[in-house]
Amino acid sequence: MPQAWGLALLGGLMIGGAAALMLLALGRIAGVSGLSARAVGLADAGAPRAVALAFIVGLPLGGWLMASALGGVRLTFPPGGLVLAVAGLLVGFGTRLGSGCTSGHGVCGMSRLSRRSIVATVLFMASGIATVAVMRAAGLS
Repeated sequence: MPQAWGLALLGGLMIGGAAALMLLALGRIAGVSGLSARAVGLADAGAPRAVALAFIVGLPLGGWLMASALGGVRLTFPPGGLVLAVAGLLVGFGTRLGSGCTSGHGVCGMSRLSRRSIVATVLFMASGIATVAVMRAAGLS
């Protein structure tokens, strides 16, 4: 288990470093929803498109590299394509509704002491905690 904590710490440092580098070098927030919109051409403002594409491609690539290095990831409930598509659409709707995603608010907004991001982070953390509590009470986890 200590190895997992070390990897989580390393991952957190890498996420924070990438967000800080993007803010310092480009003056842009490293929120994944904004970068995704920019990468696929749904947003005109923001980071240069090549930077947005590199960032978005780097997310699953980094996960794949870590899974390869550690021997893979075991899924306990592999969802089907329809479930993933609906989940993706709901996440996209939520990020538009909340003016950003968890990475934008939680990593970038809170580090800038943005009141809106602090409120958003408290709300999505409370929602996540409540969801886990309900699932455990229902015997679903």
